[in-house]
Amino acid sequence: MAYLSTITNEQTAELPSARFDGEILVVEREEQVAEVCRILASHKVIGFDTETRPSFKAGVTNRVALLQLSTPKQCFLIRLCRMKLHKEILRILSNPRIHKIGADVAGDLRALHQLRNFTERGFIDLQQIAPDWGIEEKSLRKLSAIVLNERVSKAQRLSNWEASTLTPQQQMYAATDAWVCIKIYEKLLRSPRIKASQTAGTEQKAQDNELKDVKQNNDTKQVAKLHISLPLHKRAHNNNKSENKEE
Repeated sequence: MAYLSTITNEQTAELPSARFDGEILVVEREEQVAEVCRILASHKVIGFDTETRPSFKAGVTNRVALLQLSTPKQCFLIRLCRMKLHKEILRILSNPRIHKIGADVAGDLRALHQLRNFTERGFIDLQQIAPDWGIEEKSLRKLSAIVLNERVSKAQRLSNWEASTLTPQQQMYAATDAWVCIKIYEKLLRSPRIKASQTAGTEQKAQDNELKDVKQNNDTKQVAKLHISLPLHKRAHNNNKSENKEE
């Protein structure tokens, strides 16, 4: 199927809302980390996102407060404002065999690197791969609208992610943001890539031209071979016919 290249805010607002309907687990205690990472390590594809408490002062930014890692059925909200970024979690982020799907991955990773140094592997940015399907939009909200025909609510984006307790609305927002990345990625993979099709068409055209050139060369060789194999008096007769035809 062909996707829209762009979509307006008005068109997006008319779509039904995307909502994660799996289990949401808030992780803020050290003893939870090992089991969470065991579950995440059993999946080849997980959703990835972060949240930071907004700053309303120019030049002031806060550290990342929340790391969301989601499977299709479970989303883990890891409260980095309440606990450190554990080595077990870093092993998930550094495992190339676990694909972490997000949008604007580079920005999220920069925020995490402010907490600890690590080597990220296996990350896939929807913003980078969407153009392969002819999609020009970059925001997760519009990527979801185009690919899934569902809008992602941004009502909680500027809420306090360092609050003592995350509200149900914050939890749903954060879980949906990470989970929907998996849904978009899987839907794209089931659809033909426009760039791949164009490349295939170009390669086929080149092959057709090569075959055409080969055929022309073979025809020329066959004519030359026939001319050489004719007796001298036949060749002279054919030449005379050609001259008479030109006259």
